[in-house]
Amino acid sequence: MSYTFRQILIPSTKYSIKAPYIMFPQFITVHNTANDAPAVNEISYMHNNNNQVSYHVAVDDKEVIQAIPFNRNAWHCGDGGGDKDPNALKKGNRLSIGVEICYSKSGGVRYGVAEENAVQYIAKLLKQFEWGIERVKKHQDWNGKYCPHRILAEDRWNSFLNRIKKAMETNESEHQIVEDEDMMKFTSTTAKAAVRDYIQQAVDKKLIDKSWLQKFDNGTITGGDFEGLKIIIVQRSM
Repeated sequence: MSYTFRQILIPSTKYSIKAPYIMFPQFITVHNTANDAPAVNEISYMHNNNNQVSYHVAVDDKEVIQAIPFNRNAWHCGDGGGDKDPNALKKGNRLSIGVEICYSKSGGVRYGVAEENAVQYIAKLLKQFEWGIERVKKHQDWNGKYCPHRILAEDRWNSFLNRIKKAMETNESEHQIVEDEDMMKFTSTTAKAAVRDYIQQAVDKKLIDKSWLQKFDNGTITGGDFEGLKIIIVQRSM
């Protein structure tokens, strides 16, 4: 895993605006932020305004930050759920954990790594709650908004879910690639040769710049870089 996890929880004095209701979560809702700010900025923005806009978690290429406890609701699905809503307890705002994936406006490697971190984190949450993949929803599923916009525009929702399922099934002991101080290391020369060949083929097809192969040969490519490259190579191969 290439991310670190931390909590920057909103103060309880803001619960009345940002998270007014006790929640028993049933789903995880995926969003793209539609801008290029890191997770800490997204969380700071939410902390510092007094609007009924909130989400539980923001994920970027380096970290996952939780801002609202999972036993409180958040206003991230745009489908209501206030105290005057007769169907409140059927709403995404009242039923789901909101996960925002950062850097989606411009995309690129940085977004690719953020998305992969979200895949790994959501897989961890599903296992923690003992849920199946059917608990993962798009923002679009709740109120029709075109979100997560980048995943939808690239027609990758099903592949995104499949990556989460694969992450749930994969044990860390099965990983051939391990990270030491963020730099990629390998348990065998076969694994290293296979990864180099994968990058070389992508360079030959002009899917990525040859500088990535140079970084690999120099030993300066990180695990996060490689996860992002894999996503971009798949996207550009479509």
